[in-house]
Amino acid sequence: MAAGIRRGPGPTMRRGDPRGRATSRPIRRSIPCIGLLLLVLLSGGCAALLPMNGDGPRKRRIPLRIERAEAPADYDVLVGEFVQVEGDFEAAREAYERAAAKDPTSSVIHERLARLAWQLDDVENALLEAERAFELEPDSVRIRFFLGRLYRLRRDFAGLDRVLRDDAGRPLDADSAHALFQVALERRDLLEAENLARQLAELEPEQLRGILALATVSEQREDFDSAEEIVRGGLESFPDHFLLYMRLARIERARKDPGGEIAVYEEMLRSHPNHYGILQRLGQAQIDANDLDGAMQTYSRIVEQYPDELNTLRRLAQLEFSAGRYEAAARRLQAVLDREPDQPELAFALGQIRSATGDEAGAIEAFGRVGPQDPSYAEARLQIIGLLESQGRLEEALALTEELREIRPHRQVDFHVAALRVQLGDFEGGIALLSSLLDGSDADAGVFFQIGVHHGTAGNDDEALRSMQRVLEIAPNNANALNFIGYSWAERGENLAEAEALIRRALEISPDDGFITDSLGWVYYKMAESLFDQSRKEEAFRLLDQAQKQLIQAAELTGGDAVVSEHLGDVMLLRGDMQGALDYYEEAVGLEVRE
Repeated sequence: MAAGIRRGPGPTMRRGDPRGRATSRPIRRSIPCIGLLLLVLLSGGCAALLPMNGDGPRKRRIPLRIERAEAPADYDVLVGEFVQVEGDFEAAREAYERAAAKDPTSSVIHERLARLAWQLDDVENALLEAERAFELEPDSVRIRFFLGRLYRLRRDFAGLDRVLRDDAGRPLDADSAHALFQVALERRDLLEAENLARQLAELEPEQLRGILALATVSEQREDFDSAEEIVRGGLESFPDHFLLYMRLARIERARKDPGGEIAVYEEMLRSHPNHYGILQRLGQAQIDANDLDGAMQTYSRIVEQYPDELNTLRRLAQLEFSAGRYEAAARRLQAVLDREPDQPELAFALGQIRSATGDEAGAIEAFGRVGPQDPSYAEARLQIIGLLESQGRLEEALALTEELREIRPHRQVDFHVAALRVQLGDFEGGIALLSSLLDGSDADAGVFFQIGVHHGTAGNDDEALRSMQRVLEIAPNNANALNFIGYSWAERGENLAEAEALIRRALEISPDDGFITDSLGWVYYKMAESLFDQSRKEEAFRLLDQAQKQLIQAAELTGGDAVVSEHLGDVMLLRGDMQGALDYYEEAVGLEVRE
C-alpha cells in the first residue's frame, strides 16, 4: 500500500489558503485504496449513508475522522485530505503524521506534512519534513524547489544552493535559475546575478525572463545604455512585445529622461494604436515633463476613443483648468453632465471650476447635483455652505449646515453650526451646542478650544482664557491654545515672561507657524513698550530688534497678513520711524485679515 502512496506527488497545498484547497494534481493510488474506501463506507452499514427521519432519507457526513490503527497509511491520508479541505489543518497534520508512522518511507506523506507545516507558519517543522522528503526522493525537482523556498525564507543561502543546483553547480532548471538569480540580486551579488541571468536565458531561450534578468542587472549597475541594448536585442527576438517596451520606459524613468520615456510610448503606439494603458502612461509622462499641451492632446485622444472613461475626462478638465482654459474645462464637464446627469464626481469637479472662476451661482448648482448617497456629498455641501457665507446668506448657510449635521454627523460640522449661530447673534445658542458636546473624553480639548475662541471674539477674555486652560489640562501640547493664552496676555500687557514661555513652547511644536511667530514678535514689542515707559531705552531697542526680526519672519511664513503688517508698523512707530510705520500700515490695509 505504501508504494501506492509514493506513485504521485499528491495535491500541492497553497500557503495562506484558508480553506486548504489543493491544486488539480490528484494523488494516484493503487486499486486496493478503492476497496479500502468502500470498506470504510460499508463498515457503518447502509444506515451510515442514508439515515431516515420523518422527512425521508437525508445525507450525513461519513465519519472519516476515526483513528484506525489497523488501517493502512492510505486511510489516514484520506482523513487528512478531508479535514484539510474543511480547514482543520491541525487535524490534517495529525492524520498525516499517523500515515507517516505507518509508512515512514513515503516521500509524498512527508512532503504533505512539510507543506501543511508551512501553511501553519511552522517553518522549522516544514524544513524538517521537506528534508526528509528530499532524502527519500532526491531526484524530485518539485521537492527541491519547495525546500529551496524554505531556505530562502530562512536566508540560508548555502542550503538554497544545495537543493537548487546539480552536482556540477548549475541550476537544476529555469525556475531554479530564476530563484537563485533573485537571491543573488537581493544580496547585491551582481556578478553572480549576471551569471545566473545568462544561464536562465540559455535554459529557456523562448521566454523573456533571461532577457529581463540581464537588463535588471545592468539597471542595478546604473548602466542604462547596456540595459537598453539588452532590451532592444530582446525586441528583435520578440517584436512589439509589450513587456519589453514597458521595461524600456522604466529604464528611461530611471535615467530621469522624461523625453526618452515619452518617445518609448510613442513608439509603442505605432504598433498598438490607441492602446488605453499606453496612452494613460504617455499622458502622465507628459505631465511629469511639464508638457501640459501634449498631455491635453493625449487625454483628448483617450476621451475620443473611450468616451465612457470619466476619470480621464475629469483629469483632462483639470489640465485645461490648470492651463487657464476655464471655459473649455467647464464646457467639457457640462456637456457630459447634460448627457449623463448622474455623474457626481464630474458635478463636483465642475463646481470647483465654477467656484474658482467666480461663478458662485453656477458652482452652487453644480455642487447641488451631488446627492446624499455619494461619497463626496458632505464636501459638496460644505462647498455650498462656504459660498453662501461669502454672499452673506448666513441663515441659508446655517439651515444647510444643520441639515448636513443630521445626515452626516461630524464634530467639525457641529463646530460650524455653533459658529454660524454665534455669527447670527445667537451667542448663547452656539455656546450651548458646544457645551452639549462635552463628554469627558480627550475630544473635549477641541470643544473647549472652540468655546474659548467664541468668548475671545465676543470680548469675554477671562472666559476665553479659562476655556483655553481647560484645553491645556487635556492636551498640554496644544500649540494653538498655548499661543492663544500667550498672545492674549501680551495684548493685555500682563504676564509677559510667562506669555513668552508659552509661545516658545508653541513654536517648538509648530516651528513654521507664521501666526505663532507673529505672537512672539508681539510679546517682544509689548516688553519693549513697557521698558520705554520705564525710560530703559537701550533694553527696549534691543527687544524691538527681536520683535522686528520675528515679525518679518512671520510675514514670510504667512505669505502676507494684515495683522502682521500692522504689528510691524507699530514696531517702526515705536522706533520713531514714521515713514516705515506708514508703509507697513498701508500694506496692512491692502491685505486680508487672518481668519
